[in-house]
Parts: sequence; structure tokens; C-alpha cells
Amino acid sequence: MNTLYERFRIAPGTRVDLRNWDPEPPVDFGDREKALKLLGENNRRIARLQNDLYFENRQSLLIVLQAMDAGGKDGTINNVFAAMNPQGCRVQSFKTPTQLEQSHDFLWRVHTVAPRTGEVVIFNRSYYEAVLVEKVHAFASEREIEFRYKAINHFEELLNFHRTRIVKFYLHISKDEQLRRFMRRLESPAKHWKISANDYPERKFWNDYIAAFEAALTHCSSAAAPWFVIPANNKTFRNLAVSQIILQTLEDMKIRVPEPSVDLQQTRKLAAIELAQQRKETRRNKAQKEK
Repeated sequence: MNTLYERFRIAPGTRVDLRNWDPEPPVDFGDREKALKLLGENNRRIARLQNDLYFENRQSLLIVLQAMDAGGKDGTINNVFAAMNPQGCRVQSFKTPTQLEQSHDFLWRVHTVAPRTGEVVIFNRSYYEAVLVEKVHAFASEREIEFRYKAINHFEELLNFHRTRIVKFYLHISKDEQLRRFMRRLESPAKHWKISANDYPERKFWNDYIAAFEAALTHCSSAAAPWFVIPANNKTFRNLAVSQIILQTLEDMKIRVPEPSVDLQQTRKLAAIELAQQRKETRRNKAQKEK
């Protein structure tokens, strides 16, 4: 499964046509139970590496999740990142810009929530909304959108220069699958909270959103911040593919836990002396009780 990294990565300079990317899992996906077992193993290894990243405190990781409505961003977070240590992991969501945020450039609100050293941050939606929603609904001119692609690339280069690794996932679902998920939400009271007033009306812009995603993936997949197109109609495969790519990314970061700041030999000696004293005291107390 290590080949998933290259299999779903958008190589820099590639012109993306999402008609060439199947939202269904590959035919060699295999058995679901085996996939779940591998996902569990991946998540345990990811958790250990994330813990090491936190203690190393020299690098950081930014994970960007984008998708059509009902594409599975929340499900991916719950199934891939839940095992991480919350001390060094944060999920950041982006809603409609506030009046204050709208009075600044589109990246102003993003920089302050980027990962600090030692941290993993998951963007549930991201600054890419500024070249998706705003492109589809013509809230920004084509000239402005073209400028934003360049600004995004420079922003990501800046983060990468300061030792932030970036991986970006487009969770690719079909239009029919989106409708099925909408219907399941309507039929399940436990999922009603997920329903947005814009969800169904936005479906009429499906083709426009696909074109906007294609443009963003084409302009903004780089060596410093690659995009991955993840087949997401099948949730198990989606989770497995994302976990495999995150695991490979963390391994490639060559994380090094810092050397201890104390004399371990002396500390062991002191601990051994204290332990011996405790055992001696325990035996003494036991003997006194038996008398």
C-alpha cells in the first residue's frame, strides 16, 4: 500500500481532469477487514510519530482537507486522527469570513492558525475556499483568482521554508454518492445537525465546483505542498489511503526525539537506591505486622 502516495499525488505541472480520477476504490483494494486492520496499525504508528514530533519541537505538519459537501472531511478526521495526542494536534475549521477578516487579505486569518513547531494541524476546509466558493459564485474576479493561486503557492513555500510539511487531500466523491449521503442524513435524526441550508441548492453548481477544484489542483500542487486526489465513495478505503499517506509523510520527516538532558546513568543509580530503600521499608513494616 506504500504506492498510494505516488498513485494519488498530483505531480507538479499536471493539468488535472477529474473525469480521469475514479471516486470508487481501486480494484485491488481487497478485503474490508484487512483494510481496517491495516488502518488500525497505521493509526498506532501515526500516533507514535506525532508524539515524537511534539517532543522534537523542530518541525510541524499541516494537513488540508477539501471536498464537496458530504465528501467525508469529518469522517476522515474521526477515523484517522482521533488517536493523536491532543497536546500536539489541533483541528481548525474555516467558516464564512467575518467582517474583520473580510477587511484584510484572504490569507490574513490563516497565518495565525498555522501549525507551530511540534504541532499537527488539520484544516477542515481551508484558504482554498477563496479559489473555490468565491470562483464558483464570482465573488472575486478571474484576475483576483489567478493572483490568489500565486499567493497560495508563495504562502505554502513560506511555511515549508520554516519546516512545516504540507499535505493536501481532495476527497473525491461522485454526484450520485453525494445525493445518497444527503438522503441518509435526512433519514437519520442523529445526522440532522450536519444538514446545511446550502447543501442541496449548491448541487446545481456541481460542474462549476469540479472545474474550480481542477483549477486549484492544477495550479497549486507542488513539491513543497502536494495535492492528493483520494477516491472517497468508499469510506474505508478513503480512511486507509489518507492514513497511508500521512504515515509516509511523517516517516519522511526523519523526526528525531531530543537527547535526554540528564545523566541517565546517575538517574538510574539514584532510582535504584530509592527502590531498594522502599523494599527494605516494606519488609520491615511487614515483619512488624506479623509480630
